Amino acid sequence: MEEHMLPCMNKQLFGVECPGCGTQRAIAFLMEGEFYEAFKMFPAIYTLGLFFILLGLHLFDKKRNYTKLVISSAILNGAVILIAYFIKMYFNNLTN
Repeated sequence: MEEHMLPCMNKQLFGVECPGCGTQRAIAFLMEGEFYEAFKMFPAIYTLGLFFILLGLHLFDKKRNYTKLVISSAILNGAVILIAYFIKMYFNNLTN
């Protein structure tokens, strides 16, 4: 499966991982049942899943209003992505 994954253009052009690096590999780990490995690869994988579930409910269940939940989960997901990215960059700089 890894031979079909798209490369990170940011990493190829600038040599630095982007905040989304690891998403494809985390999804592959989830599909294999490796939940902890998926989290280690991309910590926002579960908040991203929550976001897409709420977004789907918002789009298909017109009887209820999910707008606040979708916005809240998007903010939470963005925060997790950025915090995990800065932690990864910090520890990468310590080891280099």
